[in-house]
Amino acid sequence: MDSGHNYSLEHDLCSTEWILNKVRQSDSYAQNLYAALCNMQFIKLEIVPILNDDYWSCSWRYAGGIIANMQETGDYINWYCSGMGGFATDDDFDNDKYMSKKKYVPEGTVTDEVRVDLRKLGWVAKEWPDE
Repeated sequence: MDSGHNYSLEHDLCSTEWILNKVRQSDSYAQNLYAALCNMQFIKLEIVPILNDDYWSCSWRYAGGIIANMQETGDYINWYCSGMGGFATDDDFDNDKYMSKKKYVPEGTVTDEVRVDLRKLGWVAKEWPDE
């Protein structure tokens, strides 16, 4: 979550009408945004957070809740593990075909469209450092 400063990607997402519209009009975009929020850190493109390496992050469950809140329907479970496709449900089908058809991506993936949109909001994704 937020590291103690007033920089909140959640707030920026939930208060930006054009992002809300994209999430509400497209489940694939909503899932891609959910996936981007998972396993990533985000830095606000402002001097203080950059100099302090001050980032925003959230859990997969919390990310699912953000998307459900933005869509004004369901709850976190509608999106939680959605990037795993059939692997999350043990369904016996072609997972790659399923993910491709729905245009879903694995958790931790930031699509080009989402990357551009986050940049417009003043945020950049930063992978967790290897420890």
